[in-house]
Amino acid sequence: MAVTMKENAREAILLAAREAAMTRGYGGINFRELAAAVGIKAASINYHFANKALLGEAVARRYWEDIARVLEAISTDAKDAMDALRHYPNIFRASLERDNRMCLSSFMATEHEVLPQPVLKEVQAFADVNEAWLSKQLAAAGIGSPENVEARASAIYAAVAGAQIIARSRSDIAVFDALIESYRETGPLPS
Repeated sequence: MAVTMKENAREAILLAAREAAMTRGYGGINFRELAAAVGIKAASINYHFANKALLGEAVARRYWEDIARVLEAISTDAKDAMDALRHYPNIFRASLERDNRMCLSSFMATEHEVLPQPVLKEVQAFADVNEAWLSKQLAAAGIGSPENVEARASAIYAAVAGAQIIARSRSDIAVFDALIESYRETGPLPS
């Protein structure tokens, strides 16, 4: 099935908005700048997304859907659940490797007070997807009691996302690596 120009433009807008949000958060999504990046008129964006909230919602949803696929690939490619857990921080590291960008959902979560409810819902879905995957891997690896798997998954997610924030604030990926290593030595990440 051929991709239409309309679908190409929509995808280009989503990609440009994702890059903007990973660099400057929801507040960094600007229709004029996106139009310039995509090579269309700003008014043309409204054909695909009537307003910034709808675009932000679509970007955040696509982001967690993409990450869910990445997590599934990690599970598939890993030799076991422990190996999958070892690879988990790489998702966050990859953003830093791309010009010191940050996880879109972490960035947008810091803008909680200004996010439209549908955007916030998709940002929270990112956390839910990560924590569910981590819980599943922890349970499969036999780490912790069944009662505390979800709490540990939340702690891992928060720790890794926090490491990314600290490393980004210093523009130093080595800070991220050092924090992840310390999490493996002292918890919450299994070694």
